[in-house]
Amino acid sequence: MSPIMKATTDNGLLLPVHDQDGAPFWEFAARGELRVQACAACGRLRFPPRPCCPHCRSFASDWRSMSGRGRIWSYVVPHPPLLPGYAAQAPYNAVVVELVEDPRIRLVGNVVTAPDAPLNSLDPARLRIGAAVRVCFHTMAEDTTVPRWMLERP
Repeated sequence: MSPIMKATTDNGLLLPVHDQDGAPFWEFAARGELRVQACAACGRLRFPPRPCCPHCRSFASDWRSMSGRGRIWSYVVPHPPLLPGYAAQAPYNAVVVELVEDPRIRLVGNVVTAPDAPLNSLDPARLRIGAAVRVCFHTMAEDTTVPRWMLERP
């Protein structure tokens, strides 16, 4: 996977940047797996991925499988959309999800009604801090699959 990628999809949505430290995260996502980097020395999870453990300073790491369950830690409904590619999908949500395995591990994404649903598929009025969510995966471009979230209780 090239560290330099096209910045947007054909419809103008932003693609995440793939770097060397995070490459395994995106490879697992493409297979429908949510994995988080962990220190092979002290065992603590870390996200975003980085070469050195911030707790014990070890450079040894592995990738641990997560349950894919979490809770909404925070969210926003952007008004107005700042980029043209997002205007047609407004109103949509952007959420921060804390994983059940470790609430200090937080991922950013969107809550949708189905993996390939548009960003505005969920009524923003249904979002609540603390709501239980589970991961799903959406292929945005040929080499980019992103985690998204669905409410546990639709």
